[in-house]
Amino acid sequence: MLHRMEKLVGLTIGAYDGEIGKIKDVYFDDRRWAARYLVVDAGSWLEDRRVLISPIAVGNIDWDKGIVHVKLSRQQVKDSPPIDTDKPVSRQHELEFLGYYGYPDYWGGSMLWGATPFPVMPISPMPVDDVVTADGGPGDPHLRSAAEVSGYRLQATDEAMGHLQDFLFDEESWAIRYIVVDTRNWWPGKQVVIPPQWVKRLDWPEKIVSVDVARDTVRAAPEYDPALEFSREQEQRLYQHYQRPGYWD
Repeated sequence: MLHRMEKLVGLTIGAYDGEIGKIKDVYFDDRRWAARYLVVDAGSWLEDRRVLISPIAVGNIDWDKGIVHVKLSRQQVKDSPPIDTDKPVSRQHELEFLGYYGYPDYWGGSMLWGATPFPVMPISPMPVDDVVTADGGPGDPHLRSAAEVSGYRLQATDEAMGHLQDFLFDEESWAIRYIVVDTRNWWPGKQVVIPPQWVKRLDWPEKIVSVDVARDTVRAAPEYDPALEFSREQEQRLYQHYQRPGYWD
Protein backbone atom coordinates (compact mmCIF):
# COMPACT_ATOMS: atom_id res chain seq x y z
CA MET A 1 0.00 0.00 0.00
CA LEU A 2 1.16 3.53 -0.80
CA HIS A 3 1.26 6.25 1.85
CA ARG A 4 2.20 9.91 1.89
CA MET A 5 5.59 10.36 3.48
CA GLU A 6 4.50 13.47 5.37
CA LYS A 7 2.13 11.28 7.40
CA LEU A 8 5.14 9.61 9.00
CA VAL A 9 6.14 12.89 10.63
CA GLY A 10 4.83 13.01 14.19
CA LEU A 11 4.32 9.27 14.55
CA THR A 12 5.68 7.65 17.70
CA ILE A 13 8.47 5.09 17.50
CA GLY A 14 7.63 2.22 19.84
CA ALA A 15 10.39 -0.15 20.99
CA TYR A 16 9.98 -3.47 22.80
CA ASP A 17 10.16 -1.71 26.16
CA GLY A 18 8.65 1.70 25.59
CA GLU A 19 8.64 4.77 23.41
CA ILE A 20 11.79 6.07 21.73
CA GLY A 21 10.49 9.36 20.39
CA LYS A 22 8.68 10.94 17.46
CA ILE A 23 9.58 11.06 13.78
CA LYS A 24 10.74 14.49 12.66
CA ASP A 25 12.02 13.78 9.16
CA VAL A 26 12.84 11.06 6.63
CA TYR A 27 16.14 10.69 4.79
CA PHE A 28 15.69 9.30 1.30
CA ASP A 29 18.07 8.11 -1.38
CA ASP A 30 17.67 10.10 -4.62
CA ARG A 31 19.57 7.51 -6.67
CA ARG A 32 17.39 4.44 -6.10
CA TRP A 33 14.51 6.42 -4.60
CA ALA A 34 13.84 4.77 -1.27
CA ALA A 35 13.36 5.97 2.32
CA ARG A 36 16.58 4.96 4.13
CA TYR A 37 16.23 6.40 7.63
CA LEU A 38 13.63 7.81 9.98
CA VAL A 39 14.97 10.79 11.91
CA VAL A 40 13.60 10.51 15.44
CA ASP A 41 13.61 13.12 18.19
CA ALA A 42 14.20 11.01 21.31
CA GLY A 43 13.31 13.83 23.67
CA SER A 44 14.62 14.39 27.18
CA TRP A 45 15.45 10.74 27.94
CA LEU A 46 18.37 11.03 25.51
CA GLU A 47 19.16 14.68 26.28
CA ASP A 48 17.16 15.90 23.29
CA ARG A 49 19.26 13.81 20.94
CA ARG A 50 18.01 12.80 17.50
CA VAL A 51 18.64 9.25 16.31
CA LEU A 52 18.26 7.33 13.06
CA ILE A 53 16.01 4.30 12.68
CA SER A 54 16.34 2.09 9.61
CA PRO A 55 13.23 0.60 7.96
CA ILE A 56 14.97 -2.75 8.56
CA ALA A 57 14.00 -2.34 12.22
CA VAL A 58 10.33 -1.60 11.51
CA GLY A 59 7.95 -4.40 12.44
CA ASN A 60 4.70 -2.70 11.46
CA ILE A 61 3.03 0.70 11.34
CA ASP A 62 -0.23 1.25 13.22
CA TRP A 63 -1.54 4.23 11.28
CA ASP A 64 -4.71 4.46 13.39
CA LYS A 65 -2.80 4.71 16.67
CA GLY A 66 0.11 6.61 15.17
CA ILE A 67 2.80 4.16 16.25
CA VAL A 68 5.70 2.69 14.28
CA HIS A 69 6.66 -0.52 16.08
CA VAL A 70 10.35 -1.35 15.81
CA LYS A 71 12.30 -4.48 16.68
CA LEU A 72 14.66 -2.64 19.02
CA SER A 73 15.05 -1.86 22.71
CA ARG A 74 15.52 1.60 24.15
CA GLN A 75 18.99 0.60 25.32
CA GLN A 76 20.01 -0.41 21.81
CA VAL A 77 18.97 3.00 20.52
CA LYS A 78 20.69 4.77 23.42
CA ASP A 79 23.98 2.99 22.69
CA SER A 80 23.82 3.56 18.92
CA PRO A 81 26.53 5.72 17.25
CA PRO A 82 25.77 9.45 17.58
CA ILE A 83 24.95 11.20 14.30
CA ASP A 84 24.56 14.95 13.81
CA THR A 85 21.30 15.15 11.88
CA ASP A 86 21.86 18.85 11.22
CA LYS A 87 24.69 17.92 8.85
CA PRO A 88 24.87 15.57 5.83
CA VAL A 89 25.20 11.96 6.94
CA SER A 90 28.58 10.66 5.82
CA ARG A 91 29.11 7.20 4.43
CA GLN A 92 31.43 6.52 7.36
CA HIS A 93 28.61 7.32 9.79
CA GLU A 94 26.34 4.98 7.87
CA LEU A 95 28.94 2.23 8.08
CA GLU A 96 29.19 2.71 11.84
CA PHE A 97 25.40 2.71 12.16
CA LEU A 98 24.92 -0.42 10.03
CA GLY A 99 27.81 -2.18 11.71
CA TYR A 100 26.42 -1.45 15.17
CA TYR A 101 23.04 -2.98 14.35
CA GLY A 102 24.43 -5.71 12.09
CA TYR A 103 22.42 -4.49 9.10
CA PRO A 104 23.49 -5.07 5.49
CA ASP A 105 24.29 -2.03 3.37
CA TYR A 106 21.84 -0.89 0.69
CA TRP A 107 24.37 0.31 -1.89
CA GLY A 108 26.39 -2.88 -2.37
CA GLY A 109 23.98 -4.76 -4.64
CA SER A 110 21.72 -4.28 -7.63
CA MET A 111 18.39 -4.40 -5.78
CA LEU A 112 16.60 -1.65 -3.87
CA TRP A 113 18.14 -2.74 -0.56
CA GLY A 114 21.41 -4.02 -1.95
CA ALA A 115 21.00 -7.79 -2.01
CA THR A 116 17.21 -7.77 -1.47
CA PRO A 117 14.21 -5.82 -2.76
CA PHE A 118 12.95 -5.25 0.80
CA PRO A 119 14.52 -3.96 4.04
CA VAL A 120 15.17 -7.21 5.89
CA MET A 121 17.49 -8.31 8.67
CA PRO A 122 20.07 -10.95 7.65
CA ILE A 123 19.82 -14.39 9.24
CA SER A 124 23.04 -13.75 11.13
CA PRO A 125 24.37 -10.29 12.10
CA MET A 126 26.99 -8.82 9.79
CA PRO A 127 30.25 -7.71 11.41
CA VAL A 128 31.46 -4.22 10.54
CA ASP A 129 34.31 -5.51 8.35
CA ASP A 130 31.81 -7.31 6.10
CA VAL A 131 29.84 -4.18 5.31
CA VAL A 132 30.67 -3.05 1.78
CA THR A 133 32.36 0.33 1.69
CA ALA A 134 31.87 2.96 -0.95
CA ASP A 135 33.36 6.33 -1.79
CA GLY A 136 30.88 8.79 -0.44
CA GLY A 137 33.22 11.68 0.28
CA PRO A 138 32.55 13.78 3.37
CA GLY A 139 28.81 13.18 2.99
CA ASP A 140 26.63 10.82 1.01
CA PRO A 141 25.45 12.97 -1.92
CA HIS A 142 22.42 10.75 -2.46
CA LEU A 143 20.83 11.09 1.00
CA ARG A 144 18.27 13.90 1.14
CA SER A 145 15.90 15.28 3.75
CA ALA A 146 12.24 14.97 2.77
CA ALA A 147 11.46 18.08 4.82
CA GLU A 148 14.20 20.02 3.04
CA VAL A 149 13.06 19.29 -0.51
CA SER A 150 9.39 20.00 0.13
CA GLY A 151 8.63 23.12 -1.87
CA TYR A 152 11.30 22.62 -4.53
CA ARG A 153 10.17 23.76 -7.97
CA LEU A 154 9.31 21.22 -10.67
CA GLN A 155 10.56 21.88 -14.17
CA ALA A 156 9.04 20.04 -17.15
CA THR A 157 10.88 19.64 -20.45
CA ASP A 158 9.42 22.96 -21.62
CA GLU A 159 8.13 25.04 -18.68
CA ALA A 160 7.77 25.13 -14.90
CA MET A 161 4.74 23.31 -13.50
CA GLY A 162 4.44 23.71 -9.74
CA HIS A 163 6.40 22.48 -6.76
CA LEU A 164 7.23 19.24 -5.00
CA GLN A 165 4.86 18.79 -2.09
CA ASP A 166 5.37 15.23 -0.87
CA PHE A 167 6.20 11.63 -1.78
CA LEU A 168 4.17 8.43 -1.99
CA PHE A 169 6.09 5.45 -0.63
CA ASP A 170 5.45 1.71 -0.57
CA GLU A 171 5.07 0.56 3.05
CA GLU A 172 6.49 -2.90 2.28
CA SER A 173 9.64 -1.98 0.34
CA TRP A 174 9.94 1.68 1.43
CA ALA A 175 10.43 2.56 -2.23
CA ILE A 176 9.36 6.04 -3.26
CA ARG A 177 6.87 5.40 -6.03
CA TYR A 178 5.75 8.94 -6.81
CA ILE A 179 6.55 12.60 -6.35
CA VAL A 180 3.42 14.54 -5.39
CA VAL A 181 3.31 17.80 -7.32
CA ASP A 182 1.19 20.78 -6.28
CA THR A 183 0.31 22.80 -9.37
CA ARG A 184 -1.74 25.58 -7.75
CA ASN A 185 0.69 28.20 -9.09
CA TRP A 186 -0.06 26.89 -12.55
CA TRP A 187 -3.72 25.82 -12.42
CA PRO A 188 -5.91 26.03 -9.30
CA GLY A 189 -6.34 23.12 -6.92
CA LYS A 190 -4.90 20.22 -8.89
CA GLN A 191 -2.31 17.74 -7.66
CA VAL A 192 -0.58 15.17 -9.82
CA VAL A 193 1.98 12.43 -9.22
CA ILE A 194 5.09 11.66 -11.25
CA PRO A 195 7.36 8.60 -10.86
CA PRO A 196 10.79 9.69 -9.57
CA GLN A 197 12.47 7.55 -12.25
CA TRP A 198 11.44 10.29 -14.69
CA VAL A 199 13.55 12.85 -12.85
CA LYS A 200 16.42 13.72 -15.17
CA ARG A 201 18.21 16.35 -13.10
CA LEU A 202 18.31 17.53 -9.50
CA ASP A 203 19.59 21.05 -8.96
CA TRP A 204 19.81 21.21 -5.17
CA PRO A 205 21.48 24.67 -4.95
CA GLU A 206 18.73 26.17 -7.13
CA LYS A 207 16.02 23.96 -5.54
CA ILE A 208 14.75 22.69 -8.88
CA VAL A 209 13.69 19.16 -9.86
CA SER A 210 13.62 18.64 -13.64
CA VAL A 211 11.47 15.82 -15.05
CA ASP A 212 11.41 14.18 -18.46
CA VAL A 213 7.78 15.01 -19.30
CA ALA A 214 6.12 17.94 -21.08
CA ARG A 215 3.95 20.34 -19.09
CA ASP A 216 0.83 19.83 -21.21
CA THR A 217 1.16 16.06 -20.82
CA VAL A 218 1.24 16.50 -17.05
CA ARG A 219 -1.70 18.87 -17.20
CA ALA A 220 -3.82 16.23 -18.95
CA ALA A 221 -2.77 13.50 -16.52
CA PRO A 222 -5.23 11.94 -14.04
CA GLU A 223 -5.63 14.09 -10.95
CA TYR A 224 -4.32 12.82 -7.63
CA ASP A 225 -6.77 13.02 -4.72
CA PRO A 226 -4.93 12.77 -1.38
CA ALA A 227 -8.17 11.88 0.38
CA LEU A 228 -8.45 8.61 -1.54
CA GLU A 229 -6.27 5.51 -1.55
CA PHE A 230 -4.08 5.46 -4.64
CA SER A 231 -5.05 2.12 -6.15
CA ARG A 232 -3.27 -0.03 -8.71
CA GLU A 233 -6.10 0.78 -11.14
CA GLN A 234 -5.27 4.47 -10.80
CA GLU A 235 -1.59 3.69 -11.29
CA GLN A 236 -2.38 1.79 -14.47
CA ARG A 237 -4.39 4.71 -15.83
CA LEU A 238 -1.52 7.05 -15.01
CA TYR A 239 1.09 4.97 -16.85
CA GLN A 240 -1.28 4.44 -19.78
CA HIS A 241 -1.67 8.22 -20.04
CA TYR A 242 2.10 8.65 -20.25
CA GLN A 243 2.43 5.57 -22.49
CA ARG A 244 5.16 4.12 -20.32
CA PRO A 245 5.47 0.73 -18.64
CA GLY A 246 4.57 0.48 -14.96
CA TYR A 247 7.23 -0.28 -12.37
CA TRP A 248 5.41 -3.54 -11.49
CA ASP A 249 6.15 -4.83 -15.01
